[in-house]
Amino acid sequence: MTASNALNWKWSAVVLLGLHPLPQTQVSVLRPLTLRTEYLVDPLAIDARVPRLSWLLDAGTARAMSQSAYQIEVASSATKLARDRADIWDSGKLQSNQQNQIEYQGTPLTSRQRVFWKVRVWDQGGVVSPWSPVASWSMGLLNAIDWSAQWIGDPQPSVDNVTATTLRRQFRLAAKPRRAIVYASALGVYELHINGHRVGDHVLAPEFTDYRTRTQYQAYDVTSLLRAGDNVIGGYLGDGWYAGGIGLAQALTAKLRNTYGDHPRLLAQLEIESASGTTRIVTDSTWRVTRDGPIRSSDILNGEVYDATREMTGWDAPGFNDAKWGGADLAAGVHTQLVAQSNEPVRVTRDVEPIAMTNPRPGVYGFDMGQNMVGWARLGVARAPGATVSLTYAEMLDDSGTVYTENLRGAAQTDRYTARGGTTLEYFEPHFTYHGFRYVQVTGLAVAPRRTDLLGRQVNSALVEASTFQTSSPLLNKLWENVNWTQRDNMIGIPTDCPQRDERLGWMGDIQVFSGTSIFNADMGAFFTKWMVDVRDAQTPDGRFADFSPQPFQQRLVEMKRGDFMGVPGWGDAGVVVPWRLWQQYGDKRQLRDNYEAAKRWVEFIQLNNPDLLWTNKRGNDYGDWLNSDTMNDSTIPRKGGEVPKPVFATMMFAYATDLVSRMGAVLGDSAGAQQYRGLFGRITNAFNAAYVTEDGHIQGNTQAGYALALHFDLLPESKRAQAVSYMLDGIDAYHGHMSTGFHSTYRMMLELTRAGRSDVAYKLINNTTFPSWGYSIENGATTIWERWDGYVKGRGFQDKGMNSFNHYAIGAVAEWMYRVVLGINNDDAHPGYEHFVLHPIPGGGLTSAKGSYRSIRGTIESSWQIDAGKFSESVTIPPNSSATVYVPATSADQVTEGTGPATRSVGVRFLRMERDAAVFEVQSGHYTFAVHPAR
Repeated sequence: MTASNALNWKWSAVVLLGLHPLPQTQVSVLRPLTLRTEYLVDPLAIDARVPRLSWLLDAGTARAMSQSAYQIEVASSATKLARDRADIWDSGKLQSNQQNQIEYQGTPLTSRQRVFWKVRVWDQGGVVSPWSPVASWSMGLLNAIDWSAQWIGDPQPSVDNVTATTLRRQFRLAAKPRRAIVYASALGVYELHINGHRVGDHVLAPEFTDYRTRTQYQAYDVTSLLRAGDNVIGGYLGDGWYAGGIGLAQALTAKLRNTYGDHPRLLAQLEIESASGTTRIVTDSTWRVTRDGPIRSSDILNGEVYDATREMTGWDAPGFNDAKWGGADLAAGVHTQLVAQSNEPVRVTRDVEPIAMTNPRPGVYGFDMGQNMVGWARLGVARAPGATVSLTYAEMLDDSGTVYTENLRGAAQTDRYTARGGTTLEYFEPHFTYHGFRYVQVTGLAVAPRRTDLLGRQVNSALVEASTFQTSSPLLNKLWENVNWTQRDNMIGIPTDCPQRDERLGWMGDIQVFSGTSIFNADMGAFFTKWMVDVRDAQTPDGRFADFSPQPFQQRLVEMKRGDFMGVPGWGDAGVVVPWRLWQQYGDKRQLRDNYEAAKRWVEFIQLNNPDLLWTNKRGNDYGDWLNSDTMNDSTIPRKGGEVPKPVFATMMFAYATDLVSRMGAVLGDSAGAQQYRGLFGRITNAFNAAYVTEDGHIQGNTQAGYALALHFDLLPESKRAQAVSYMLDGIDAYHGHMSTGFHSTYRMMLELTRAGRSDVAYKLINNTTFPSWGYSIENGATTIWERWDGYVKGRGFQDKGMNSFNHYAIGAVAEWMYRVVLGINNDDAHPGYEHFVLHPIPGGGLTSAKGSYRSIRGTIESSWQIDAGKFSESVTIPPNSSATVYVPATSADQVTEGTGPATRSVGVRFLRMERDAAVFEVQSGHYTFAVHPAR
């Protein structure tokens, strides 16, 4: 730094802090808001005995605002908190800029305990903020003894997709309660009701876990639903993942259903607080049950059959006669750990209206939602009593204009509704299934429907969406939109591979490559916290991670002495990659700590079976760089030359996982472990180069993907990096300017092109509209990301019907490149959780403008740029308590202005250096507008 620059920086600080000293009675413009506990807002039940707290900061239009200290107060009531009587924990004033992942340090917390908290902060000048709004959290039922409810169900098992169970219990209260919480779970899926009202808005609760290990429960505040006098609690109980169909069950275990059990069960504990004490209404033998209800069958994969003529009006309200119902059957010996739901629930998140309706054949009506989506349809029906209407769901149409269902394999994706009859429309939507679809085909209607008679209900984990993206290119805007829809559609409690065919499993390879994009798109902290427990539950004792998690079939595969579907290169590595991503993006050190031993065992499994450090043994199903160009069926591209040889691919993934484990150890303070795995990484790298890299830098296979992965994982000596880039470019030329890459290498090649200074080539790839490319699918009507580059090709038709999803996010990982390059938003591993980050947009591809945002765990980052009449301008927003290194394309810092004056003299801005035709500045929080003027 020059002396003049240092002086300018000090002068800026003086302007902010020194020229106008503030009296201590003045309140800072800094404001804490959006308080969260364990990533959630006001959770009703958490199991973390040491919860972590976080908040965002707002500073209005002020610049260079940061937090120098904070104080947290936690009280047993909102009243006490309002009086600053922090009877549970008062942190006092702590000198720290930390605003997330702050561990609670008060008195030990107990089951059901409800606490209220607030925070205030001091800014960089020592001026205190107002107190934040009050937030709360409640502890769940932390010990097995806290549960007095019993698992209940119908006496008959659910062996052959039989009717859902309906359950109820009537009880009397002397007075309306002060507060009432119901804790509920199921071996299966449930829907609770109280006094004629549905409880909560969760869908498909308790969501998919390995029930042999753990089952989630949910908590609902039902105070407003209860009253003095007679009350009823009841519910529907469906098969769900527990007793219903699960993807690949038939192929792996020769069982279509009942993977975990054949007897769905409900568990519910209603705790009612009144002036006279606490009353508990629990599931036990006093409950009444029947299977003579309207849900005749329900299955996650196949759909639901509902007979409205069997509806039991008033079954969930007082006064209903349940004399013909039976007594509840009690289950003994249920071995599962109950855990509070730690992730956002699956909900109906939006409604989608059809854009068109067709009549391809007499009596067949097709509704086009205009969007490949997930959930179901709500249909208005006017039919005679007992008449049945069918709804079949699909992603595509065949040449006849009817739904294309061959790629669904064994998933029927059909709902059937039998009308109760009447003079007005009756509305149907299912309870315990979901579908992946753009088109709904309806049969069985007496008269032609109106387009408005059907409504699409989008269903997914209710994640908070975290980003925006818009450029001058409609193609890139549509690609970003398609990626987001695909993520939305595949987050159903677990990160599924696809939402339509008979699979829908938590495939590890897919999310390993997509995890970075997913975190840019949405707040994934709570979701991944839940899923990483599933990942650890599925790990084998010898260290192998499963191919998908949860892994319902592991026990059966072991019994059959089968070693497949576990321990695969690129898939098992998600057990290492996802926790590392959570550290990078959220500063979540607990995720590293919770997953460190499992990650080490994975690496040690590979090393034990491959002592020469080339991963040639024990590779499970060995998918390699999945769905590379060698799997395509098209004469316009080379038939071979896309696939990385599998031992080469596996060894690269081995090195990558080892590198990340070493980094984990360093963060966690395990210096010995960090050094051990750093040394192992070096030895794997040496073995890789000796075995697979020639003197002139060719990597065995000579594929685009091989060079991209070796570059991305830093496996090559510096002297050979330029050669690898050159060979990668030659490979792109060999494919006529297209990619030959698969799941693992596609987005990484895009990033490596930019890293090598060849963003021009990356822009050409992302702007392609000829096959194979993202643009080709968009030109052919895609509203989500296809599993295969050639899922559909004009003149040829559909690809392999056995595996051809049109809603599969893996190659949508390119959106990470869009965030990091087009918008330029990049995390800084030295300062995780966006305490410091880099803004380095790289224009190209004919774009004249781009703008977008990312709501990081520290606040919203904004980046926009435009080129107008040859003049470049760039606007950035850095959240309070953060800073950024900002790159502005220029040949000299003197060309760059910020606001109305030279950038080098702007408050909150410090010039660092010139780098690759860019002026580089260190920028404090606030909003800034840079412009580049022609050199004089």
